Amino acid sequence: MAILLTSQSRVIVQGMTGNQGRFHTGQMVAYGTQVVGGVSPGKGGQTVDGVPVFDTVREAVASTQADASIVFVPAPFAKDAAFEAMENGIRLLVMIPEHIPVQDAIAIVTRARDLGVVVIGPNTFGIISPGQHTKMGIMPNHIYKPGPVGVVARSGTLSYEIAFSLTNAGLGQTTVVGMGGDPVVGQTFMSVLEEFKTDPDTHAIVMVGEIGGSAEEEAAEHIKALGKPVVAYLAGRAAPPGKRMGHAGAIIERGRGTLESKEKALIAAGAQVVTMPWQVAEAVSKVLH
Repeated sequence: MAILLTSQSRVIVQGMTGNQGRFHTGQMVAYGTQVVGGVSPGKGGQTVDGVPVFDTVREAVASTQADASIVFVPAPFAKDAAFEAMENGIRLLVMIPEHIPVQDAIAIVTRARDLGVVVIGPNTFGIISPGQHTKMGIMPNHIYKPGPVGVVARSGTLSYEIAFSLTNAGLGQTTVVGMGGDPVVGQTFMSVLEEFKTDPDTHAIVMVGEIGGSAEEEAAEHIKALGKPVVAYLAGRAAPPGKRMGHAGAIIERGRGTLESKEKALIAAGAQVVTMPWQVAEAVSKVLH
């Protein structure tokens, strides 16, 4: 199985005719994703990789029965795109753009909660379910394979490295979720862990965190109740004190958000914490066997 995204998901691409939208539509289609339409105002009637383009989400959903959307529009227009999707029946929304204003992100997440929409991102690499041969995102296709490990990550590049090392160790993945690196995002470690908890095919979970914020510490409070082993890797071990890091969410506040506080909380909850990315696969193999 998988969480959130399955082979039954019918996906549209908002911003399909832009350079990024066009390229990643091709990659998603090649992977097996059921991409049923695209949305680019004024470009209705065109096609991208054989997929029809519509002027509005309303038209796309009416014609294709889409229930999921991935957004590639520029950050200033992302809020409007998200609201258009949510108000017209989309129930899984992947927000790729970074630099979305915080107020806009809050509005998106709040409206999603009211409507029961799952938002992944903003500033995410997306979501991929290898066993279902489907993805909504910008991750490279070839580094994943089906298997028993669920992965949830804040960092895209680190998640790629860790997923590839799992694959090379013969440890495939059920679903890999990119929460997003911004301060306000739709999914948290806690919410994704709850999804993995109920997935019968996910037998171990990998958390890829980083310094800043309190998401890992909040998740630690729920790890004991998961009933599944968790392996965690936290980026930022070599970060110099007081230096602003790349992700907007990597802000340390009042003793929470430090590497030490996160590791302490995760270990106390029963998670295995490794210090290098390449140690994840070995640790997962041990907890599974």
